[in-house]
Amino acid sequence: MARPRILSGMRPTGALHIGHLTGALDNWVRLQEEYDCFYAIVDWHALTTDYASPGAVRENILEVATDWLAAGLDPARSTLFIQSLVPEHAELHLLLSMVTPVSWLERVPSYKEQQQQLAEKDLSTYGFLGYPLLQSADIMIYKAEAVPVGEDQAPHVELTREVVRRFNHLYGPVFPEPKTLLTETPRVPGTDGRKMSKSYGNAVFLKDPPDVVRQKLKPMVTDPARKRRTDPGNPEVCPVFDLHKAFSPRETQEWAAVGCRSAGIGCLDCKGRLADHLVGRLAAIHARRPAFAARPDTVWDILEAGAVKARETARATMEQVRAAMKIRY
Repeated sequence: MARPRILSGMRPTGALHIGHLTGALDNWVRLQEEYDCFYAIVDWHALTTDYASPGAVRENILEVATDWLAAGLDPARSTLFIQSLVPEHAELHLLLSMVTPVSWLERVPSYKEQQQQLAEKDLSTYGFLGYPLLQSADIMIYKAEAVPVGEDQAPHVELTREVVRRFNHLYGPVFPEPKTLLTETPRVPGTDGRKMSKSYGNAVFLKDPPDVVRQKLKPMVTDPARKRRTDPGNPEVCPVFDLHKAFSPRETQEWAAVGCRSAGIGCLDCKGRLADHLVGRLAAIHARRPAFAARPDTVWDILEAGAVKARETARATMEQVRAAMKIRY
């Protein structure tokens, strides 16, 4: 029997950090065992906010793909590809835009949130307003039965479900309603306590060697109330403890929590133990990555081969869509 199909993707923003590992990649690698996986580097989505400076997109695609392969995504078990190499995404997006009310797009939570977060950019474009619908096209073109996402992306899947229902009501049953595969993601703060982000300069990247990982963790912010070594702390407000919960085993988490509250350990002790576990967690990635990083042509070949496979599926879907909409001439 055919395995159920899923679709997920990432924008090409450059080298990936440990937040991407816990938030997506660990789960994607596991899902390869159960699902027919399509994973896209969504370069058109990058242009919805960075249309004025697209020069880094190609380099960023290569960085993302190299990190994917190093993290364990297997092109023999998953279809890895670049969105724009499958132009049927754009055709379906155009046709869906004919039937999708503007109000559905305006109410997507990330629409106003990103406008506020990226206030320095002019985001008064249709591309930005319509990017959730492009996400719907990404999902629907492969008739994905499920989409692995974190809670913040769940509204995008719900929009897709609404679009599917509207399309099927107007033209007949073509698309399945995709389910949301919620990914439980631990909080992964950056070294300054804010959300980990390349743009904040607070990220630990998957490709960072062990000495760089340790160097980045040493000055990481902790419980602000713990000013001296002898002051007891509260691990629940400490970003370092958040990383322990993401990367350290239970016994280390208990050691850190008890030692922090009793002032039995110092913050440097806590960070050192965290660094040991994080370096260990990244060891397999560091072992696999150099082979791919040294052969960028091989990485491009994998993405191009994936696009050929993805396009076969996308073309078949578009034949059905055109027939349903009476525009197959």
